[in-house]
Amino acid sequence: MRLSNFLSRFHPVALALALGCAAPQVAQAVTPFQIADIRIEGLARTDAGSVFSALPFRTGDNYTDEKAVVALRALFASGHFKDVRIDVEGPVVVVVVQERPIIAHVDFVGAKEFDRDTLIRSLKDVGVADGMPFDRAQADRAEQEIKRQYLTRSLYGAEVVTTITPIEKNQVNVSFSVTEGGVARIRDIHITGNQAFSEVELIDQLDLTPGGLMTWYTKSDRYSQTKLNADRETLRSFYLNRGYLEFDIASSQVAISPDKQDIGITINVKEGQHYTVTGVKLTGDYLGQDEAFGALVSIRPGQAYRLDDVAATIRAFNERFGLFGYAFARIEALPQVDRKTGQVVMTLHADPGRRAYVRRIQISGNTRTRDEVIRREVRQFESAWYDGRRIRLSRDRIDRLGYFSQVDVEQQEVPGSPDEVDLTFTVKEKPNGSMMIGATYSTADHLGFNASVRQDNIFGSGNYFGIDFNTTTATRMLNFSSVDPYFTEDGVSRSFDMYYRTNKPINSQGEQYKLVTIGGSVRFGVPVTELDKVFLGGGLERTDILASSALPEYYFRYRADYGTSSVTVPLTLGWQRDGRDNAMAPNSGTYQRVNLELGAFGDARYFRSNAQIQQFWPFTKTVTLGVNAEMGYGVGLMNRPYPVFKNFYAGGLGTVRSFDQNSLGPVDVTGAYIGGSRRLNLNSELYVPFPGVGHDRSLRIFGYADAGNVWNETENLQLSSLRASVGVGLSWMSPVGPLKFSYGKPVRYFPQDKIQNFQFQMGTAF
Repeated sequence: MRLSNFLSRFHPVALALALGCAAPQVAQAVTPFQIADIRIEGLARTDAGSVFSALPFRTGDNYTDEKAVVALRALFASGHFKDVRIDVEGPVVVVVVQERPIIAHVDFVGAKEFDRDTLIRSLKDVGVADGMPFDRAQADRAEQEIKRQYLTRSLYGAEVVTTITPIEKNQVNVSFSVTEGGVARIRDIHITGNQAFSEVELIDQLDLTPGGLMTWYTKSDRYSQTKLNADRETLRSFYLNRGYLEFDIASSQVAISPDKQDIGITINVKEGQHYTVTGVKLTGDYLGQDEAFGALVSIRPGQAYRLDDVAATIRAFNERFGLFGYAFARIEALPQVDRKTGQVVMTLHADPGRRAYVRRIQISGNTRTRDEVIRREVRQFESAWYDGRRIRLSRDRIDRLGYFSQVDVEQQEVPGSPDEVDLTFTVKEKPNGSMMIGATYSTADHLGFNASVRQDNIFGSGNYFGIDFNTTTATRMLNFSSVDPYFTEDGVSRSFDMYYRTNKPINSQGEQYKLVTIGGSVRFGVPVTELDKVFLGGGLERTDILASSALPEYYFRYRADYGTSSVTVPLTLGWQRDGRDNAMAPNSGTYQRVNLELGAFGDARYFRSNAQIQQFWPFTKTVTLGVNAEMGYGVGLMNRPYPVFKNFYAGGLGTVRSFDQNSLGPVDVTGAYIGGSRRLNLNSELYVPFPGVGHDRSLRIFGYADAGNVWNETENLQLSSLRASVGVGLSWMSPVGPLKFSYGKPVRYFPQDKIQNFQFQMGTAF
């Protein structure tokens, strides 16, 4: 008897539903029998094993209509088949399938807002990608997904049309034709229900803004639900940090114009009552250290309730518990409010839970950087007590590598082991290669350039390789350098440098002479603490004093006494501590370094030192002050003068802006700027948001004040001879690095000084 003879007129899907709903009637149509064989027909690409695995019966089993229903459902659910039926030929069960076509290629026409890879990734999640089975329902879901992507960019009028083109071997090409339409922009934002604060003040807290002068850059006038949700939380935090403990957002409405080009947003708030904190209580188990935990409380009685203070206190408590291995401590903040008086007493209840071990540490998200490069920065050990301080330090060290745009650490309880925890450090890779370009311009003098190509994480090894090039009227420089940060397992670094430098001091008479230095060095960095590193190194270099015409007297006398060429063996000792939050564009933290250089062997005998400190203070979320101070000192040894080719220079980028590069300090009788053996350099910059960009920190304006000079061995360091300048500038975090434009004027200068008002640079903080 054949089941198909009885129900062959039914569509397979209808058949499955019919069998599922009326199994008793079908059971009478086919008498159960023992299966002698199972045959699969219609397969071209799908593995027969996947079909057999979906069948609820095997050879030798009894066949029933109920099992046929289960088999049909399982085969359709696999998504591989367009049609399925089951025939019975005597004791043989024949499964006849018709495979779905395979997607050969997915293409997009008219999609300009997104690159193809972004759309391909989004469609893969809904089952549409090269090599996957095709289904019309999946194509419909793909259309909706593409429209959803466009909604995130405020393109509400986007239309998508799908074209399916069958090709040979049961394959199809899928093409999505996109008509993007115009961008829907926010026309206005209104906040209702507010009494304590003006609507203007509240709207100023939001990242979403109506169209304005700079919204073409910030794109803050493009609506998205995600941004609106974030702004709702921003409003909530604003009120909760100003005493409004019961603040709530009643609703928010978004209205879009019929042409889908303009959007209006209305947010309805309920401010509630203002509360003042009158007391803080600690309850629960604080490991017998109630006094130590009490010192961590940021909530201050007598002040308005602040959510940030509550959150900071809970965070500090959790970190304190983490020091003792309590990974899952629970801190509850329980406000006891008195609405009649507008007062609140905060109760902080602590439950430390069990002390935990770290069972396993996992690394995730590193598609390029090797695991070992990340793991060697981790200070928490597996099978050791959970230590919150070491975990935070590990996260910070990984972040300071500079290889990742985001570093997160998550902890998971181990099922069945309440005293164990697994840690996962998740990183997000970012491009580690960089190209930095700088230029200076003077209408009276010259155009100078400097550039560098660097790879901070070459081949994912954590090693650095760089090429630096600099050319101005005064200098030429080519430098090759490489750094292995873990030359030893203990974290001792090793760096090599090879360089070629020419220095042509500025001369008002235009004489042709220069200093040419060729050399190389090796340096080792020894970590002393988690933030401090000591450097030791040595090198070999040769300096030639060359001239094709008259030579400045200062250089002439040195060459006459010690020859045209000087071979030097410099030994170096240094120390560095970097506590900045970002090396390229710092917002907070301190950077300090000291470098000592001793020429104890060779033709030149000298001592040279250089010290620098930078400090950054964030005054507000968008206003930052940075201060830089640098001092250099050199002296000749063994009755020899300080070598002229080791002089410090000042003026221009990196020292005192508004003055020509390397033009400050002693001047030879021939008019040459020869630098000096002592230097003092002071800089300050105040960053404020660019008008119209809101909270965007990638585009800012700044004001600066610089001061400095250089002196030779026979001069005293005199503040009265300092040069100074002030100016304004624009800082832009461009795709290729931090870029600065500055224009300034000297406020303290002398007649012989060479002025340079406009400058720009890329890739440095000062």
